Amino acid sequence: MTRAARGSFVVFQLPDDMVVVRRIAVPAQAREFLPGIIRNQIERLSPWHADQVVYGFAADVDEEDAATLDVRVLIALRADIDRASDELAAIGLPVDRIVTSPPHGGEGREGAKSVTLWSRLVDVSPEYLAHTCRRAGAGIAGAVAVSLGLSLWAVTSAISLGEESEEIAARVRTLQRQIQGPAARSVASLSPNERAWDAKETSPTAAIVLEALSRALPDGAYVTELRLENATLRMIGLANDAPSLIAPLEHSGHLNEVHFFAPTTRGPDGTLFRFNIEARVEPHFKIAEEGP
Repeated sequence: MTRAARGSFVVFQLPDDMVVVRRIAVPAQAREFLPGIIRNQIERLSPWHADQVVYGFAADVDEEDAATLDVRVLIALRADIDRASDELAAIGLPVDRIVTSPPHGGEGREGAKSVTLWSRLVDVSPEYLAHTCRRAGAGIAGAVAVSLGLSLWAVTSAISLGEESEEIAARVRTLQRQIQGPAARSVASLSPNERAWDAKETSPTAAIVLEALSRALPDGAYVTELRLENATLRMIGLANDAPSLIAPLEHSGHLNEVHFFAPTTRGPDGTLFRFNIEARVEPHFKIAEEGP
């Protein structure tokens, strides 16, 4: 078997008892957004932490509702994948792809295909990645060395051009000091308390963002998940009219580039819609006073 597999593309089918299957319903129009939708929900769907698993999915039109996609999400532990790959490699069978078995019985449609959980082409180990980075670094270093050699030759053969470049560089530095000087001096001239206040006003603050959201969102909207990473805010929740949330968030004075990063879907109760909104936080310390 080892001789037959030599030079071939090796696919290993993971046993069913090592795979967890979850199902979600998604509007048919959202098919192109499926990778992002599943990536955002994998922590909720998986029995393990998201960084401990590999997963794949298959989507079919629901037999009872042609406007809905029946999506099967298949999840396996990365440790099981790594162990299976290592054991097969030890007997001379380096695996190129690990898949699930095709659904059978009541678990899927007739003729359904297996789902890829892991592929050597898209998932590399940290050791391989480090080796590749070292090789790339060596190539870049060589290119830099050649570039420096050419630059040195050009400088030594054209002194006048070098002097002109130095003059231009001096002018650029002078211009930078003229542009940055007043702002730098204005901050440097502040007292320690004033500098701390200025830093607070110019950095995103979770408490201020929450206060701004509570003022901007209508009573019929509920936020179930909120993430603030640097200046990027992501919120997931339920509302009876998701599109109408964009305008008040943009007018809050604290958020820019407000947009949906995933399609809006109908909630479990059928009356509310699940929204996925992303925005860039503009740091402001003061919250506008509410009207009388």
